Amino acid sequence: MSAGRYAPSPSGDLHLGNLRTAILAWLFARASGRELLLRYEDVDTSRTVPGSAERQRADLEALGVTFDRAAIFQSHRRQIYDDAVGQLTARDLVYECFCTRREIQDAPRAPHAPPGAYPGTCRELTAQQLRRRRTERPPALRLRAGTAQASVQDSLLGVLTAAVDDFVLVRNDGVAAYNLAVVVDDQLTGVDQVVRADDLADSAPRQDYLRELLYREEAAAVDYAHVPLVVTQQGRRLAKRDGAVTLAELAERGVSPDRVRDALLESLNLPAGPLENVLEVFDPAALPREPWVWEPSR
Repeated sequence: MSAGRYAPSPSGDLHLGNLRTAILAWLFARASGRELLLRYEDVDTSRTVPGSAERQRADLEALGVTFDRAAIFQSHRRQIYDDAVGQLTARDLVYECFCTRREIQDAPRAPHAPPGAYPGTCRELTAQQLRRRRTERPPALRLRAGTAQASVQDSLLGVLTAAVDDFVLVRNDGVAAYNLAVVVDDQLTGVDQVVRADDLADSAPRQDYLRELLYREEAAAVDYAHVPLVVTQQGRRLAKRDGAVTLAELAERGVSPDRVRDALLESLNLPAGPLENVLEVFDPAALPREPWVWEPSR
């Protein structure tokens, strides 16, 4: 069965921006007859905060965001990511990269290349150069991309076109990179709807390109919906450091989960919950397109 997903990192409690996106992921999935999966993006275990996965799920369920299968932990799936890289390596689509961030930043690149795009420094290293560089630092693994850009259709933002450079598949510490892990997980768990914050919109074209490379005719056609962020009054993306933005912190001020849910729904021009009732009037085309400014006095 096709599915949507909500994929937080278990690095602490969810804040209002995370919770708002989760509600939208639930509404999009349920309105389209899909299951909704919970995936913890903890492939980088150094960022995991003990107990946060359990607290996150409890907070989501307190708002009415429910899931249809057992939660997936990326940290348990390293062999699956390694197998995907192996498939690409066998097709000569992977190469070792020894560049530091500073070297990438300072390297010359094509005049029209976007900021941060990898300039291809290590793409054609000779065998002798590879042997020497391996003694200096462990390599990351990059995709040998065959296109300069790709496009996807987004139900809220329209056509998204972005550069596709030789992006990292595996970091130099052996950890699967974000773009690889999400593509593999979405494909292998039947996810064909991706609802997430619009600061990730630029990653969709390269992920779609990688999905086509890996899975070809089996690649699922994905429905994307990149939703507006919650921001501070200064226009900065809301973060935990902004205070009183998690369910636990708001509960200390006497604000119940139901009130939080209804405030988030109101910010989306939707009626008060429970969420099952909101489904009756949910229309993605009517959602706000601008960020929602969180005011602490709410």
